[in-house]
Amino acid sequence: MISCRNLTRRFVDFLAVNQINLEVAQGAICALLGPNGAGKSTTLKLLTGLLAPTSGRITVCGLDVSANQLELKRRIGVLPEDLGLFDDLTVDEHLLLTGSVYGLDKRETRARTAQLLHALSLEHGRHTFAGACSHGMRKKTAFAMALLPNPRALFLDEPFEAIDPVTSKIMRDLLVAVARRGVTVFLTSHILSVVEQISTQVVMIRKGKIVWDSPPGELPQSLEQHYFDLVETPVVEELSWLGSPQS
Repeated sequence: MISCRNLTRRFVDFLAVNQINLEVAQGAICALLGPNGAGKSTTLKLLTGLLAPTSGRITVCGLDVSANQLELKRRIGVLPEDLGLFDDLTVDEHLLLTGSVYGLDKRETRARTAQLLHALSLEHGRHTFAGACSHGMRKKTAFAMALLPNPRALFLDEPFEAIDPVTSKIMRDLLVAVARRGVTVFLTSHILSVVEQISTQVVMIRKGKIVWDSPPGELPQSLEQHYFDLVETPVVEELSWLGSPQS
């Protein structure tokens, strides 16, 4: 479903993605993990055609990404890092616009919109302008927009960052459900506990290179410890002044 061969992206003198080879099967939930600046968001943008590779080949949903960008966008749903919302449109208007962009008729769009608003507990805020929404509402709106066209693959950039536990649970359950129906999910995340719960494939990236790729069950130790060992070791610094009585 998702295939990369020697995928590379260079920005002037910075190598953001370095010779990545990756295979993600249909119906998998693949989590790409790594520290800030490791190349996660760049990889996601390459996979969705938002960035062109410097070299290498990408196939998504059976399409060569470089040669079939318009058709690719009809087959995938994307939750971008910046959410991609318009402050002067309501939650409802975002979903109706999404249906129109993907060529759905108004009746089907309204039916799917109603179901998504209910599933994501957004019914009460459907007429709220995005600019007045909480971060959680904005993220759920963008997530609903990614789901509405019934994509064959979902690409989600940090979907669980800065959201409340209930929203996280709703989104996790929906991703597991759609994956069971054959939708391929590719996400980036820093929330290791969530990744452990839902992923079927864990990929770790460091300085633009993949350093681990396996099902969670093949990790030699806990996901957190393996991440620390391979990707980013926590800094341990004793702040002896912190908590000391003030003179």
